Amino acid sequence: MVGRSKKRRGPKHGGAQSKLKVSSSDSQKKQKQNPCGFLDKMRAKLSGGHFRMINEKLYTCTGNDALSYFKDDPKLFDMYHTGYQAQMSQWPEQPVNKIIKWLKDRSTSLAVVDFGCGEFIEFSSNYSCSVLVLDGAINFLILLSGDAHLAKSVRNKVFSFDLVSNDPSVIACDMSNTCLESSAVDVAVFSLSLMGINYPSYLTEAHRVLKPGGWLLIAEVKSRLDPKTGGADPDRFIKAVLELGFKSEAKDYSNKMFVLLYFKKKDKSSSKMREIQWPELKPCLYKRR
Repeated sequence: MVGRSKKRRGPKHGGAQSKLKVSSSDSQKKQKQNPCGFLDKMRAKLSGGHFRMINEKLYTCTGNDALSYFKDDPKLFDMYHTGYQAQMSQWPEQPVNKIIKWLKDRSTSLAVVDFGCGEFIEFSSNYSCSVLVLDGAINFLILLSGDAHLAKSVRNKVFSFDLVSNDPSVIACDMSNTCLESSAVDVAVFSLSLMGINYPSYLTEAHRVLKPGGWLLIAEVKSRLDPKTGGADPDRFIKAVLELGFKSEAKDYSNKMFVLLYFKKKDKSSSKMREIQWPELKPCLYKRR
């Protein structure tokens, strides 16, 4: 009985050891995998935290301060646009695509200046895009925030501006103080780029460089122009733009994420320029998840 007991217990004991080794091996694998997963999550949270910090900075400082901010640490610009694109990927429709469609319905002979182009992306080989030089004939101005998506999506000539230049084709500048001549362009577009407490100076600059009869397109986050969510009164904002020297052509409130406003510069500006009461546009801040 003792012998049989040993034979019976031996395999059971050995089997338990075998199972224990497998279980231990699985545990070790999990221990090796878990730290990586944990670090990935921490990196994602850290990256998201940096984006929120930079985003809040851009909404609560002047354009010149933002220019200096990125000059001190250009890597922050890349970090911001990585987070920006992650946020925009969650939108069912992006305003820049509606702007692209609007442009495609017009002459491709119009030269384009993309102001606030984001990180530069090479032009698609499907389009005959080209870039203007500063002393060339610039007659189409785009002021927008993104990843130079517009530049590679239209056949127009494109000239790109932003706070940081990662490519020779992009010029770093402050939107309120460009090197363009007065009445030099046909269209000015702000696509989610009215950031900063001095946003009226950007619109004033757009008015300066636009030709009489030139277009001004503004795409803005809907909550910033919605009094119900603490935003500005859209009618008050439009009134201020009109007082700057524009006339309203169309308003598009159909999208749940953003609004699109279309203006044209008046042929003759009023000789009596009174102080414009611009509404405050609240920062578009992202909540921590």
